[in-house]
Amino acid sequence: MTEHADSTAHSPSASVAARAFVTAHAFWLTVGAISLAAGAFLVHQLMAWPPHEDETLALFVGRDSLPGVIEHVTRERGGAPLHFLFAWAVAHLGFGLGGMRLVSAAFAVASVPLVALLGRRLADRRSSLIATALVAGSWVFLFHGVYARMYSLFLFLSLLSFLLLLRALDRRDWGAWAAWGAALLLGVAAHPYGALVFASQAAFILVARRDQIRRALVAFVVVGLAGIPFWITDLVLANRFDVGVGGRGSKLGGPWAIVTYLWQTAGDFTTGRWPVLAIVLIVGLVGLVVVRFETRSLALCVIGVPVAAFLAARLGGSTSPESRHLIFVLPFFAIVVGVGLLRVTRRVPVATVALTAVLVVLEVGWAWNRTPQLFEWEPNKRQATRAQAEAFLAATSRSDDILFGYEPLYLGAWERNGDFPDVVVPRADSALALRTVRRQPQPLGRGVWVLDASERNNLKPRLEIDDRDPGPTGTFETRAFGPFLVIRTIQPVVDDRAYFAAAARAMLVGRSLGIGDADVNLQTIERADRVLRGYGPSLRLLADNSR
Repeated sequence: MTEHADSTAHSPSASVAARAFVTAHAFWLTVGAISLAAGAFLVHQLMAWPPHEDETLALFVGRDSLPGVIEHVTRERGGAPLHFLFAWAVAHLGFGLGGMRLVSAAFAVASVPLVALLGRRLADRRSSLIATALVAGSWVFLFHGVYARMYSLFLFLSLLSFLLLLRALDRRDWGAWAAWGAALLLGVAAHPYGALVFASQAAFILVARRDQIRRALVAFVVVGLAGIPFWITDLVLANRFDVGVGGRGSKLGGPWAIVTYLWQTAGDFTTGRWPVLAIVLIVGLVGLVVVRFETRSLALCVIGVPVAAFLAARLGGSTSPESRHLIFVLPFFAIVVGVGLLRVTRRVPVATVALTAVLVVLEVGWAWNRTPQLFEWEPNKRQATRAQAEAFLAATSRSDDILFGYEPLYLGAWERNGDFPDVVVPRADSALALRTVRRQPQPLGRGVWVLDASERNNLKPRLEIDDRDPGPTGTFETRAFGPFLVIRTIQPVVDDRAYFAAAARAMLVGRSLGIGDADVNLQTIERADRVLRGYGPSLRLLADNSR
């Protein structure tokens, strides 16, 4: 009787304590729940989307020694050295594609609480929670959480740099500025658009925090000088893809093209269904108007600096800005939408929760529509035939074979056979393609090409491909596996001219089969061949020490 009475007496107090704990920690419990849900989805769907050539590129570059990776990125390819350092670590630890995707997922999940912190700092707790949920449900977040490139890493580091910048401005000490500088340099090392993060932060200080201009000027100059190696790698990348100044160009060649790009990016941040997106933008505009001056200034600088850069830049035909390149803008967009949603529903709090939930559902629906395989997995037939093609390549390749393009089949073959060839001729850069072939010891080995009939950019994507020999008879061997056609020369190609001649024949087969990349690949091959025949840039410009 006494024990029963004691348990009855203690149960109300335990319930009160639990409610008090939840009330006191509601913010972080909610953030934790969102992070957990995002992490569970990303881990469960980690391998749903089929391997991509950009993932293959990073891991194949990562197969080299650490000095070789640094040399390749800084002198030949340009871009994001930090991403390739992660790829090097993953490749040498033997984790493969799954390990590289886990890195992306980890940084994506780690970004969720940073969004919450930024939202709380710039707005309030409730707006912050809305923004956190919107970020975690967006296509840009979900897709790039499994895509083994640098985008979730870039999101994490850009968020960290913004938080540390605000901290440095508040604390006004050099230690805080040093922490900001380290985070920003890592962000610049993670993606070339880190330069836009750097510029937007400088613009924000000029607009809203001129009280800190002297200390900030010293910090920005130091970071600018320390970042010279990264600015150089960015220039290498820009030169490869015909990016310069002066405006126009074949990509984003005017204000309307930029407006269209920003509209599509906002759709990938939330939902691309235009009636809903129009409402979301109006709500975001409300939020932008009602937030305090500091928040509005920072948000406008983060959005305005990229727009100004696009207006001033000349983007060539090889450049294709996409929504993922502005992933650092996503948290600010979500924050102003969160503030606006809270304002328009302030008299009906239940509507705030309901509309947030509806918008997250619409976001996930857009992500499903945008990338169905992220949710539905790769078709069973494609998975099975891809495995067969990978096994065939792993079993029959020679160490001196020359691969063309970073085809995902090569990644699967390497994961099956650690001695799989590692010489890959890039398919979209004729100068680098020619340098790659010319630096190989002669006689050259066999040429290998893969055509994929299931790619979405083909004329008619399908899960079967014709087994077609490029000819002449006795020159090539071919094997078809579902949508994949493996083409390989029977004998070594011996020299660079013979290699490019064989590559052209293989790509002509691709063109005849409606392969979307065949024309781009053929253009790369023809340009390299013209240089070899003396009709293009000087071979001196394509030397190994050329930038």
